[in-house]
Amino acid sequence: MELLVNGHKTYCYTGGKPFEAAKPTVVFIHGVLNDHSVWILQSRYLAHHGWNVLAVDLPGHCRSQGEAPSSVEEAADFIAALLDAAGVSRAALVGHSWGSLIALEAASRLKDRVSHLVLVGTAFPMKVSPALLETALNEPMKALTMINVFSRSTLAAPPSVLGPGTWVYGVGMALGRRVLASNQKVNVFHRGFKACDSYANGEAAIQAITCPVLFVLGAQDQMTPPKAAQGIITAARKAGKAVQIASLAVGHHQMSEAPEEALFAIRDFLKN
Repeated sequence: MELLVNGHKTYCYTGGKPFEAAKPTVVFIHGVLNDHSVWILQSRYLAHHGWNVLAVDLPGHCRSQGEAPSSVEEAADFIAALLDAAGVSRAALVGHSWGSLIALEAASRLKDRVSHLVLVGTAFPMKVSPALLETALNEPMKALTMINVFSRSTLAAPPSVLGPGTWVYGVGMALGRRVLASNQKVNVFHRGFKACDSYANGEAAIQAITCPVLFVLGAQDQMTPPKAAQGIITAARKAGKAVQIASLAVGHHQMSEAPEEALFAIRDFLKN
């Protein structure tokens, strides 16, 4: 599905079902050097079980036009514009890694327009090491290898994600190369990491949301370790927010390393 958002064509995967604005809607937001495809199982399941799905390619990434966001705040503005373009008055937001910060910031701004907030592989602050930032800028293929090693707790995905024995490391490398090559004007790898590293509004944002929030964390996550999310979880609870936590025994790519567990956590949360 293509939408015109801020004057640019924007691609959203709808899970194989036509979009019907009257249905409840869930927006999936990918992380750095990813696209809509990282949500393949979760988006298809929800689309076939009563939800509209908008699994978006962020601007300047793969099938979406426009300037790639240089900050979490810019990307959050885009999510608001996306809902307007789709004619959606209220939606659940699900974000992974950088996408979790975008979802959080968008939820804090959109208030009651967001029904549920799911933060997968999140942390605040989401600091990126100077060495990795520099490598993403000057030697992106080397940095791509680094993050695919750090992000994975398994090399072969369960059958429910992409098929028996899928080499998820190889899939991650191929996806990263494709996303990087999709934008010849901007290094979206470095820009996305810089946006994560620079975001400073997480605690204020979690206090401003008006919806329940689910944290889906990987116990073996080396990119955003569970302990790095504890500050924002505590801030949410102190602010009286309805908080749920799902801990999965995997690394940073929960959607492919524990696809069913990630799906069920999101599905059950959205039921309430």
